[in-house]
Amino acid sequence: MFVCESLKEKVIIVAEHDAGAMQEIVSTLKARDFYNVFTVDSSAKVYEILKNYHDQPEKVGLVVISEVLSSVQIDDMRKNLTFSSNSFEIPFVIIGNIDSQHLNSSPAVYDDESDKCLLTYRINYPVNYQELILAVKCLLNLKQERFWRYQQKEQLHNEIAAKSLIDAKLQYLVAHDELTGLFNRSSFESQFKLILKQSQKEQNAIALLFIDVDRFSLINELEGFDAGDRLLVELTLLIRKLIPDDSLFARLGSDEFCLFLNNSQKSHAIILAETIKNSVDEYRFFTGKVFFSAAVSIGIVIQDKNQSVSHPGEMILHARQACHFAKNNGRDRVWVYSYDDNEVKERQRDIYWVPLLRKALRENGFFLVFQPVVKLSDGYISHYEVLLRMWGANGEIITPEKFIPAAERMGIIHSIDLWVVENAIDFLVSLPLHFSNISLAINLSSLAFQYPDLLATIRSKLLSTKLDASRLTFEITETAAIDNIESAMNMMSRIHALGCKFALDDFGAGFCSFNYLKTFPVDYVKIDGQFIRNLLEDETDQLLVKSMVEIAEKLGKKTIAEFVESVETALKLKELGVNYAQGYVFGRPEPHLLDYRQTVLNSNQPESLLQF
Repeated sequence: MFVCESLKEKVIIVAEHDAGAMQEIVSTLKARDFYNVFTVDSSAKVYEILKNYHDQPEKVGLVVISEVLSSVQIDDMRKNLTFSSNSFEIPFVIIGNIDSQHLNSSPAVYDDESDKCLLTYRINYPVNYQELILAVKCLLNLKQERFWRYQQKEQLHNEIAAKSLIDAKLQYLVAHDELTGLFNRSSFESQFKLILKQSQKEQNAIALLFIDVDRFSLINELEGFDAGDRLLVELTLLIRKLIPDDSLFARLGSDEFCLFLNNSQKSHAIILAETIKNSVDEYRFFTGKVFFSAAVSIGIVIQDKNQSVSHPGEMILHARQACHFAKNNGRDRVWVYSYDDNEVKERQRDIYWVPLLRKALRENGFFLVFQPVVKLSDGYISHYEVLLRMWGANGEIITPEKFIPAAERMGIIHSIDLWVVENAIDFLVSLPLHFSNISLAINLSSLAFQYPDLLATIRSKLLSTKLDASRLTFEITETAAIDNIESAMNMMSRIHALGCKFALDDFGAGFCSFNYLKTFPVDYVKIDGQFIRNLLEDETDQLLVKSMVEIAEKLGKKTIAEFVESVETALKLKELGVNYAQGYVFGRPEPHLLDYRQTVLNSNQPESLLQF
């Protein structure tokens, strides 16, 4: 029978009272390459040798023992040396006289209690050494096989335990945020919904706090995501110390947290929110040798017994909006949501306008109208200002002041800017030859210069249509140019280099007009309407307009007066040296172009308009 080399290195203990028999057994074993053999002449010495391998039972092979050793209870010894598991059970070869008790049984021995085969083999005197070697090899192989089975069983148990651990972890992660250990959004909403129903039934006042870490992205950008994660963990621990035990705390997003307070009045919620905010203000976040101060904006929404919320998402939305208002009003502050708040109403209007604006962009719901700009020296049209209009659901015309603010706040204005530019150029290209001298002034939003693809769009349209760039004038308000002076200067210069012109709209509305006028590469200055409406009665307005004209002339720029509504005002502007004018007296915005003189003759305007 084959025995692998590793089994031949196992310790074999021979316990025999007869020295000659012992020597014969040892010689027989060593002749078969079993060299790691210990000999003893008493049971006590068997235990002494085995003690040396108590921490390494796998090194023990088997015991060859004489049944006639004095004071030996072999059955007890066999059971005691099982090491309490099948993995390291020690086999026994028992040498003795097989009495009548064993005549009808196998040489293998069974445990009466467990009906399990013990690794034991009996050999009768005189010893058949060939049988002895076969028994040793067989028992060592059986021992190894049991050990392998035990290992497989243990491995299976470990795999089952590991799978159970993974399942438990997955169940935990399904309900919790892995980084902070807080509830995640879905779990929070699920539990919040149950509590909300119970609170409404008991008519308890509840509060929800939406907490956002101010300028959190700066930490990620400056110190990396690991530092950002550590900051979130530390802030979570800080806030947890401040909140009631029965509160519900969750992480909804990157740096957004929600805190639900059950049975909490408005005053209590505000006090807790201020406590959290102040504690974060005092907190210092260290990374290396650098420390950062942190701040949070907190939105609060309160529901009392007189209010009803159908879904937790509604309260979360309102709390988030309140947090947004806190950020818009300076950050690092607490803001309580109110249905009567002007900012709430404004946001509701924004939500109303967004789908309408997107639909208008998608389905040509916008259209352009054109208002003439007249040269006061001769009364002829110099160019037209392009104005945007939108079709309403019932065919009504919606003017820009109703939807442009919402478009700017909701990030749709850039798409509208590009739509106006492209369609205005296409309109010019489509005009018949006798309108080839017509040019357009296109209004750009206050955010237009924040997007580099504006320049690319203008350049691409000019190249594809071969339109003379000088027929395009872009209007930008003075306040918008000043608010984004660097990007405005850069973009204006590059568009100007294409051959387009610029007009500075609402000139005079700000207090820094004259300082910036010499800086911006503009061709026209549009005098704000507040100086024009009462021009005939207000001498101060006349002086201011005259000053604007003189400065513009010295800087090589032309002036345009807006909101001209009477012939007398037009004549006064001409007297003050203003170059151009536009207003209802010359024509309202229309979706088509007409020759100015024809328009005047057909509209019963005073003939004096033609006598400029």
